[in-house]
Amino acid sequence: MQSFLTTVVAVLAAAAIAVFLAGVVHRATRRFGRRSLLMSELGDHTHRPFQVAATVLAVQFAVRFSTGYAVGDWWRQVVLHTLVLGIIATVAWLVASLLVVVEDVALARFRVDVPNNRNARRVRTQVVMLRRLTIAVIVILTLGVMLMTFPSVRGIGAGVLTSAGVVGVVAALAAQSLLGNVFAGLQLAFSDAVRLDDVVVIEGEWGRIEELTLSYVVVQIWDDRRLILPTSYFTSKPFQNWTRTEAAVLGTAEFDVDWSITVQAMREELRRLAESSDLWDGRVCVLQVTDATGGMLKVRALVSAADAGSLWDLRCLVREHLAAWVRDHRPTALPRMRTEVGDASGALPWQSVRPRPARQRADADLPDDARVFGGSDDGAARSEAFVGPDEPAPHAEAPVPISHPAGSSR
Repeated sequence: MQSFLTTVVAVLAAAAIAVFLAGVVHRATRRFGRRSLLMSELGDHTHRPFQVAATVLAVQFAVRFSTGYAVGDWWRQVVLHTLVLGIIATVAWLVASLLVVVEDVALARFRVDVPNNRNARRVRTQVVMLRRLTIAVIVILTLGVMLMTFPSVRGIGAGVLTSAGVVGVVAALAAQSLLGNVFAGLQLAFSDAVRLDDVVVIEGEWGRIEELTLSYVVVQIWDDRRLILPTSYFTSKPFQNWTRTEAAVLGTAEFDVDWSITVQAMREELRRLAESSDLWDGRVCVLQVTDATGGMLKVRALVSAADAGSLWDLRCLVREHLAAWVRDHRPTALPRMRTEVGDASGALPWQSVRPRPARQRADADLPDDARVFGGSDDGAARSEAFVGPDEPAPHAEAPVPISHPAGSSR
């Protein structure tokens, strides 16, 4: 009984000293953290695991040195073994916390709340994926070390190593899908195909990459739904990434109008709308007739914005404004089906548009708003990217002589 009371007192004293020293270290770290980001992160993330690890280690030393070894002291061996397992677990917790500190310090240099954050998002994606993989490895190693503290497990170690090949093949076949997703996640993180906060179009849904793990990817849809996909989806199926190279994107708004529309007037109205809106980034503002079938003209307005969200609002604004402009200022250009009955030379409302003499216009006179490839620096760059090399002109074929039957007149 006296030995037991001595052990309890020693344990309580050791735990109190450990907690006190951990508190002193935490206060010192917080004080130095006012000037250093590293010390501040250490104080925030490693205080609790350091306190628990120091307490368990102190209790283990107290039990070991306050009790003498005896043949019948089985409880001493059980307590010491439990404390050893606790030390292994708390040390692993402390190492994982240090990884979080390293991640936060590394990511503090890369801000994602700035317009041009492509490089920062790439680094954040890679660091987060590496941290999760490392923590998974630490957990597996910790469990392995804890199991090796049992003598029975160490005794069958040779047999386990002998059958490791067969077990590895069986495990690989059983976890083929899981391992495929893990390797796909690593490939996504380091191939730069997709990053956190990228704007993507997947399965007909438009959204942003909200979370990227080793096994799945969470896409936040524009209406706040969440689309969860396995990482292997992004390495096996095509998808659209609107912000892989830059955040600025192009968007279209299409209209079906009557042939009586004045395209140049509609083009000038689009330019006035774009210049008066803060959603337009000033790069591209083009209006072109892309089709002329079915008795109507298909007019496409192409505009640009600094990011995908602004582009969506700008496209909606263009549709609303130009639809109202056609209705109010060009009512004869509204889509309609014509049926001529009787004399077509009467002065009917839908015949108010008279044919006008065609005027030839040189290519140099076309405004920039009428060109997608050319007419501006951005259009010239786009032309070089999408137009292939010039092909040599085919050689003129020699004329084939025509033979005439005998006696025929030419």
